[in-house]
Amino acid sequence: MASRRDFLNQQAPENYVAGLGRGATGFTTRSDLGPAREGPTPEQIQEALAKRAQQLGAAPPTAYGAPDKKKEDEHDDDDERFQDPENEVGLFAYGTYDRDDDEADRIYQDVDEKMDRRRKMRRLVSPNPVPHPSCPFGKTNGLSFPSFEVQIADLNLLDTHREAREKLEREEYERNNPKIQQQFADLKRSLATVSDGDWANIPEVGDLTGKNRRAKQNLRQRFYAVPDSVIAGARDATQFETSIQDDGTQTNGSSKDQADGTMTNFAEIGAARDKVLRVKLDQAAQGTSTDAGTGIATNIDPKGYLTSLSQTELKAGEVEIGDIKRVRALLESVIKTNPKHAPGWIAIARLEEIAGKIVSARKFIAQGCEQCPKSEDAWLENIRLNDNHNAKIIAANAIKNNDRSTRLWIEAMKLEADARAKKRVLRQAIDHIPQSVAIWKEAVNLEEDPADARLLLAKATDIIPLSVELWLALARLETPEKAQAVLNKARKAVPTSHEIWVAAARLQEQMGNDKINVMKRAVQALAKESAMLKREEWIAEAEKCEEEGAILTCGAIIRENLGWTLDEDDDRVKIWMDDAKQSIGHGKYETARAMYAYALRVFPTKKDIWLAAADLEQNHGTKEALWQLLEKAVEACPQSETLWMQFAKEKWQAGEIDSARRILAQAFKQNIDNENIFLAAAKLETDAKQIEAARQVLSTAREEAGTDRIWIKSVAFERQYGTNERALDLVNQGLQIYPKAAKLWMMKGQIYESQGQVPQARQTYSTGLRACPKSVPLRLLAARLEERSGVIVKARSILDQGRLAVPKNAELWTESVRVERRANNIAQAKVLMAKALQDVPNSGLLWSENIWNLESRTQRKPRSLEAIKKVDNDPILFVTVARIFWGERKLDKAMSWFEKAIVLDSALGDTWGWYYKFLLQHGTEEKREDVIAKCVVSAPRHGEVWQSVAKDPQNADLGTEEVLKLVVAKLE
Repeated sequence: MASRRDFLNQQAPENYVAGLGRGATGFTTRSDLGPAREGPTPEQIQEALAKRAQQLGAAPPTAYGAPDKKKEDEHDDDDERFQDPENEVGLFAYGTYDRDDDEADRIYQDVDEKMDRRRKMRRLVSPNPVPHPSCPFGKTNGLSFPSFEVQIADLNLLDTHREAREKLEREEYERNNPKIQQQFADLKRSLATVSDGDWANIPEVGDLTGKNRRAKQNLRQRFYAVPDSVIAGARDATQFETSIQDDGTQTNGSSKDQADGTMTNFAEIGAARDKVLRVKLDQAAQGTSTDAGTGIATNIDPKGYLTSLSQTELKAGEVEIGDIKRVRALLESVIKTNPKHAPGWIAIARLEEIAGKIVSARKFIAQGCEQCPKSEDAWLENIRLNDNHNAKIIAANAIKNNDRSTRLWIEAMKLEADARAKKRVLRQAIDHIPQSVAIWKEAVNLEEDPADARLLLAKATDIIPLSVELWLALARLETPEKAQAVLNKARKAVPTSHEIWVAAARLQEQMGNDKINVMKRAVQALAKESAMLKREEWIAEAEKCEEEGAILTCGAIIRENLGWTLDEDDDRVKIWMDDAKQSIGHGKYETARAMYAYALRVFPTKKDIWLAAADLEQNHGTKEALWQLLEKAVEACPQSETLWMQFAKEKWQAGEIDSARRILAQAFKQNIDNENIFLAAAKLETDAKQIEAARQVLSTAREEAGTDRIWIKSVAFERQYGTNERALDLVNQGLQIYPKAAKLWMMKGQIYESQGQVPQARQTYSTGLRACPKSVPLRLLAARLEERSGVIVKARSILDQGRLAVPKNAELWTESVRVERRANNIAQAKVLMAKALQDVPNSGLLWSENIWNLESRTQRKPRSLEAIKKVDNDPILFVTVARIFWGERKLDKAMSWFEKAIVLDSALGDTWGWYYKFLLQHGTEEKREDVIAKCVVSAPRHGEVWQSVAKDPQNADLGTEEVLKLVVAKLE
């Protein structure tokens, strides 16, 4: 059995026209097929359908077989706007009709005919009845009606008139609203006269959207399958490993060795990436003046845009050819439309230069100079694009057209290679433009002999007396005596210039005058001329003088102008201290020193100003200057114990113990019964190893001052040197005077513990808790004593009572959890931790205890993320996160989190201990030394482990570095 052909290979039906069902018409312009052909007529279509129905053995379609009612209305359905959208024509008109379809068509046709008859019957009744003599119905009220035959005749006549009227209206509408096919009918007919050569020469329509270009680029791209060896090599190139090599070395955290033995340095790669990103961010930030924050340019300077083209170095290979052509077309349109517009010529010349067509660029800019002979920019661009010989000729022509252009004269001077030729050009320029300061400056710079330069400047100041630059340049070339006369002339010529007054002050400083009084006269003269600068501008001038080495002038400017426009009602102290801090931030320490000196003259008894000035000298000055300042400070503020103690401390640190003693003795006279001075004196004697003297100072302090702090320091002093009996006696005396001093109870209990007297220690803690029920450290000591004694129930009871007395305390909750954990009661510890986090949800100490001791290793990081969301910037939590990264060997992240914790609270000693312990394993020697130095400067005082080590009597003589190392050994 032969297989049936597929649809595309079957023979087309007779009279088949492709696309006819969707309304397409046969229209072609190809010369090989001949002129366009019209589609089949409706009669041909009807005949084809009838023939097809006969072949299928079915009756002809009724809708097409019925006679047409209106032969003359052949064009009713031509216009698609008047067609019925539900009429099945076109694609649906070629289907096979069955009996149901034929019956439906017959019914619709009957309905249409019936509706037509009804419309005709409505016209039978005339709207204006007229009398008729042959009316068969007789007369009625004098009116008669026409007969039925007459009415039918009249109806046919009306129908004919109506159809004629509708046809006229339709023709009028089609004439006023022609279809597109009718509009171009004449053009289509004229296509018959087009020859084959004209058809072939018709250009293709340009693609303005770039679609064709992108398609061609996509076609040129080729894709190849990557070999497995390349994929494997890329995988191995970035693989990390920690293994022992054959030679015994260890590779840790670096890429595998390559074939040539080199190794990938990821630190350099990361640094390069950061550098590129930094450059891009700087470029984006500098891309606009109005929106520097976002880095997006929001305005375009038309002049600056053309100027910036010369600063951009581009190569033709870096710019697409299509872009160059497009821009060239636009710029050619610009210069043709407005040939007198010089920037257009400059732009197209630079475009040709970028494209590598230097000859074309010179041609365009030459035309631009001809069209715009008065444009300086066009001539300068022409000079730049030509070599030296041609450039001289162009410069001469440019000057002929613009003989008063300073820029052209200077450019012509630069083209000369000989100094004499340069001077000759500038001499001619001065003849043409004697008022140009720039040309005079260039002429002076060419003179090698100072005498000739002075003569030129003298002539220049006579011609241009208002130029401050020329006056100052002349003064710099003269001797000090003549320079003073020059500045006096300049001051008379330009009385509103502050630069001349500043130059006069610097001249006095140069002449060795320590007292500069010029600035006082300057303020008066400038105020009289209403040319006084703002206070901030005077500070900037002072900083400029300091930068150039004029220290005395800097101080004189600050002394005379720092209080300008400030009244007594203003907060002058705060304003001046802020100004000094800004100058310190700029690195201008002499300016800040002058500001503090001026502020202290106005407010000599302000302790804050003295402390700020002392801090400046301590960080950026000398010891002698600091001592002198502190000596003046204690004389001005004798009641300030802080200044006395700082003065004594500076002397003591310099090794002058006797001077420190004398200072403290003077402080005693000025501040009787001051505990801080007593304690400072006791510490001084202790550090000097004068034990008896220190003991005597503390005894005197207990008698004269007698504060609880002095009693505590006295007990700590005795414990430090092992005299526990004396310490116990002192603590008992102190508790009789200060029974509410929790530290005395704690020290008494610790003394008993060190002697092994546990019952006495327990009794002491119990009595102390009754006297100080809200003392958390005392309660923790009592609970730990009971835990060490094995009485866990008693420890729990003490902590529970503490949580009732001091609610929402993280330390008590943490100790309760630790007691259960150390007793191996993990379930109860987790229950307590859940309650604690509900009671104190923002405690970093609780979260750290939970993460590190109650969570599995896999859950630590998710739990730490949850903690960071709930706790805002807690250094203890940050240390815990750093330890997690440390355990995962993510060393960079661990170091980053340690440093974040230190920045948050540098006084927390445990953070320094953990960081130093980390660096002992993974840091360099320089980094460890840097951390120790910073720790000594910060002098930490807090932390669980740090306090337990630092407050141990055996470690009382240790410095910060020794304590740090002991803390590292104790951390777990």
